Amino acid sequence: MCGRKRHLVVDVLGLVLAVQVHAANIQDRDGARALLPQLGAAFPSILRLWADGGYAGKLAEWVTTELQRTLEIVRRPREKKGFAVVGWRWIVERTFGWLNRSRRLRACS
Repeated sequence: MCGRKRHLVVDVLGLVLAVQVHAANIQDRDGARALLPQLGAAFPSILRLWADGGYAGKLAEWVTTELQRTLEIVRRPREKKGFAVVGWRWIVERTFGWLNRSRRLRACS
């Protein structure tokens, strides 16, 4: 990915609500702390968020105390090997796929 991480917040249709791009050496949880307050200001009615395991840890507590929202970590079943469609996670992965089809939005050619 050429040294960049992209954090997306999408709705259930996969439409982008908020985006954050930063250097790849920043932990996912720290990148989310910069992104989620923007989401709360723009969309105050969103009260529940789903995220993958990269956002696990103290971030869920921070979201609850600071933003008054619920962050649920959606994990892949341990018995699954290889690719598996997991709950709500496939929606953001599909959105990343749509964005990567546009050459100008790709990190590297």
